[in-house]
Formats: sequence, C-alpha cells, structure tokens
Amino acid sequence: MMILLTSLLVGSGEDGARGEDQLLPRAMGQGALGCKDLTYISGLQYVGSGFTKLVLRGNLLNGKEIALKSVHNGGNDVTRCVRRYGDLTGCGTLATYKLHKEVTLLRTLRHPGIITLHGHCYENSIAPDFRVTAMLELGSPLEMIQLLQTPWEKRFKICLELVNLLHYLANSPMGSIALLDFQPRQFVLVDENLKVTDIDDATMEELECKTDKDCALEFPSRTFAVKCSKAGRCTGINEKRNLFNAYRFFFTYLLPHAAPPALQPLLLDIMNATGDLRYGINETLEAFQNVLNLYKSGMNHRRRLLYLKDYMLIEGYRLNETNDGYRCWPSYNHRGCVLSVHNSEEAAEFCSKNTNCHHFIIGHQRTWTGRLLATFTSSTHKLIPDVNSRVYMKKPSNVKK
Repeated sequence: MMILLTSLLVGSGEDGARGEDQLLPRAMGQGALGCKDLTYISGLQYVGSGFTKLVLRGNLLNGKEIALKSVHNGGNDVTRCVRRYGDLTGCGTLATYKLHKEVTLLRTLRHPGIITLHGHCYENSIAPDFRVTAMLELGSPLEMIQLLQTPWEKRFKICLELVNLLHYLANSPMGSIALLDFQPRQFVLVDENLKVTDIDDATMEELECKTDKDCALEFPSRTFAVKCSKAGRCTGINEKRNLFNAYRFFFTYLLPHAAPPALQPLLLDIMNATGDLRYGINETLEAFQNVLNLYKSGMNHRRRLLYLKDYMLIEGYRLNETNDGYRCWPSYNHRGCVLSVHNSEEAAEFCSKNTNCHHFIIGHQRTWTGRLLATFTSSTHKLIPDVNSRVYMKKPSNVKK
C-alpha cells in the first residue's frame, strides 16, 4: 500500500510546469487542481476500492480534504484481465482508460447530483505507462441501513435529489445517459446531499434495433418492452433503465416507510407508476414536486387548534432535556425524540397522542423543507433562558398519571 501511495504522488505530468506562485491555497473551482498539487497532499488515508479503482483521501495545502481516485491494480478488473490475457501492462492501461473516460465525463457534466471534479493529473500520457489520478470532492458512503433509521423527510430528500439527477441525465448535453452500474455503492453523501461518484460505466448510446424485440429491457424480476424507432434505436431505453433502477434500489426502501399518512396515497402512486414504468422521468419529477409542495404546506395541519389549547406556553425558555428518557422513532436525535413539525399545533397533536409525552420545545432550527424541529420530553426539567426557544407544557388537567 505504501508503494502505491508514493507512486500516486509522483509529480511529473501535463500540469507540472505551473509555477510555485500558482499553488494552493487558492479558490478551488471545477477542475482547478493539477499534477503539481498532488506533491503537496498530506495525510493520505485509504477510503475504499472497487473492481477498477482505488480511492484515498488527503489534505490540500489549504487544509481542505479531497478524494483521490486512481486505478486499483489489485482489483477484479485488472486481475481477471491478467489471468485471461497474461498482459499486466495492457490490462492496467485498459483500466486506466476507464478512469480517463470518467474524468472526461465529469469535466462535461455539471449538476449538483454529480460529484465535483476538482482536478486531474495525467502522467506519462503516452501508453503503455499512461496513469490518471482524479481529484474529487470527498463524500461519505451511502449506507442504506442507516438511512432506513432516519426520519422520512431525510429519506424523501435523497429520493428527490436522485430524481433531479436522472432528469438531468435524460436531458444532458451529451444526450440521454444511462448508468449501467446503478447501485447504492456508486453514490455518496456530501453535506447530506446525494451525488453519484462512479460514472465510468455510463453510456450515451441507446441500443440499435430492427424490431421491438431487440429493445427488451431486462431486469432480474421484470422485463419491459421498449419501442424500436424508425431511426433504428430503442428510444428512451436509457431513461427507463435509470428510472427502474431508482425504483428498485432507492424508492422501494426509502419512500413508503413511516411516511406522513396524508402523503401515503401519492407515494403509492409514485411507487406503482415507476415500478411499472408507466411514468417517465418528467412525470416522476412532477409527482415528487407535488409531494414536496403538499408536505411543505402542512397538509391537514391548517385546521383550527384542536390540541394546542391543552398546553401552556412559556416564551424565551428551553428545557434541559439532556437526561430525559423519552424516545421516538425515527428521530433526528437517536438519544431523544426530535421531530420536524409544520407548526406548534402539529407538535401538540403528536405529544397529546403519546401518553408519556408531557412537554415539547420549539426553537429556531428548521429542516431543509423549512419545517420546525421540535423536541419532546416526558419529565419536568429545569427551565433555561433562551430567546430563540419556547416551551409548551401540558396543562395539569391533561397530564395522564
């Protein structure tokens, strides 16, 4: 591993002539970094590896962490190729060109759902010793098990961001793009935003065809018919492939569970329509936007105050709820009960319907949709002055003993 880390930082390349006065720290725009910057990266650590590529993390001179992606000579792509053809150099070059393709795509495709390319380094640009290092923004792996334990609003955000990405890919400057290796492991979270990070297996070509039979879109559990156009292409097959993969890898797990009851019929429609590919990406995006707008509106929490009248309001205070034993799931804080609410009436409704809940606190914090974060407690705690918070306490006559 140390030999591999050292070779990654060799600094002769197409950008090697840049002067010392142009080195970091400086504003790091799209593609701003080059080979010279690699020699100044410190604190290298292993992040992960796949069939083709190895990913490390390191610190630039300005302290910012980035990801470094290079060919993984011990990965399955190279080792299987060597076993078959016995040509280590040739197999390494083939894998390098896959990474080169990814860099080229990242330089062209610009979208919030695509990992940002901070720069790249081409070393020995003439084969057979051609080497590529991509310098990317650093994300954290997408852990589906952990996501299932997060509040529905966070899971919906992931799905909405994915739909926005697929809408862009269907209408990209390079044409309709399909992600052939569509798996959760190809995505990362950067500041809680979903981004695709592996696109070397992306294709801009839609299948050639002579009849509709040539356009069968096959998955392990389903096969879909796609029309063969007069131009001899399976038009729309890339969009459909991406959308069904989003359904089976993301929507199925993240959308329906613990969703607000008022939204469940709309979410069921989305699940059915994408699962059967009755929706295209335009219809899917519109449906997601409708769900978002309804959720942000408060749904049915615009009625007269049915629950809040049972609570006393104490303005300018919060409770010291550090040791409170009240829990709920899913919560924004796994050590307590923190939920997003449209307003204090929705918070009062939740607390009133849960016997052990006696108080709730609403501060200034909001979620990405603009909803308030409310903390629910079961015991009486010391009041602490806080101009940004207010405490709601159940009136004595409404506390069940």
